[in-house]
Amino acid sequence: MKKEKSFTIEEIKRKLEQYCVYQDRCHKEVETKLKEFKLITEARELILLHLLEHNFLNEERFSKSFARGKFRIKKWGKQRIIRELRFREISAYNIKTALSEIDEKEYIQTINELVIKKNESIDEVNIFKKKKKVIDFLRYRGYESNLIFEVVNTYIC
Repeated sequence: MKKEKSFTIEEIKRKLEQYCVYQDRCHKEVETKLKEFKLITEARELILLHLLEHNFLNEERFSKSFARGKFRIKKWGKQRIIRELRFREISAYNIKTALSEIDEKEYIQTINELVIKKNESIDEVNIFKKKKKVIDFLRYRGYESNLIFEVVNTYIC
């Protein structure tokens, strides 16, 4: 039978500080990590409070960097970012703040580039099937329907 290693509260604090320093984390991720240590509720709350007080855990900072990163690196649209932040139980205020990190001109430019690139990669002669594939691709990425139709109708005729 495998014996589980035990840690002191100070050791767990240090481990979670490192976990939060490595990458911005949301409360849900940290709480999930805390559950691995099988602590009593008071100890979990004490550690969470420590992380919040020392700014290791900051929901607003997390949501802003999440939105910037997913938009710039993965080219996600606002709808997908909202859905993912809600899944992580981020407040509506922080979601709104996070979306303000995305520059509107850059957002439009990105969707235009995605349409052009996807259009070139699809080998389909039927224009309606081609449009549907591009639209489905952009909806999966989380772009708004009205914006998708506007851009698709501009570039694919």
